[in-house]
Amino acid sequence: MSEASTTSPEPGAAPGSPGRAGPGTDGAHADSAPAGGAQAAGPRPGSAGDDFWRPPKRAPRGPVARADLAFMRQKLSRCVALGLGAGLAPLAPGTIGTLWGWAAWRVMGLWWAPETLLLVALGGFAAGVWACGRTARALGVPDHGAIVWDEIVAFWLVLAMLPGALLVQLAAFALFRFFDIVKPPPIRHFDATIEGGFGIMFDDLVAAFYTLLVFAAWKAWT
Repeated sequence: MSEASTTSPEPGAAPGSPGRAGPGTDGAHADSAPAGGAQAAGPRPGSAGDDFWRPPKRAPRGPVARADLAFMRQKLSRCVALGLGAGLAPLAPGTIGTLWGWAAWRVMGLWWAPETLLLVALGGFAAGVWACGRTARALGVPDHGAIVWDEIVAFWLVLAMLPGALLVQLAAFALFRFFDIVKPPPIRHFDATIEGGFGIMFDDLVAAFYTLLVFAAWKAWT
């Protein structure tokens, strides 16, 4: 006789309904319990349940919106992230955005002191974390090419640390674009692993650091 036949329906139970598996134990619950009375396992180590602060890996997916003038005009965050339209350039939007930032820096320098410009650059970085993160989510791409505020602010920080001579700034522009495009280590690693608006801004910050490092080395050797 099998084990199933030892359990008989309770008096008054409908034909075919299971009987009790034991005192205080529901039959359905007994069937779903893990073998040996083991409890259900909790979140695996390293999962989102117990590693809240680790950003998830990027899940590549297609764009859910098109970066154009209509898209940009809908929200302030998009106007900022797209560099007031500089990121909508059909070719080399990162370079166009950096040029726009350079021109804006020189115009602001006509009225504001260098200390004020540095505060503007630092405030622009904080605003970029918010604006670029929101815009990337709306576009459905972790770091869309039209998002150029990261290039603008990072180059502002470079300009804030260098003399205002035009040739010096031109050399800084070329070096910054080189490092931002080539992405030598660890820039590419940061670009691939740090998520959200901070990740978008941070890899350009490292490119800015490399640019200033070249100038520091040149000054030390000459």
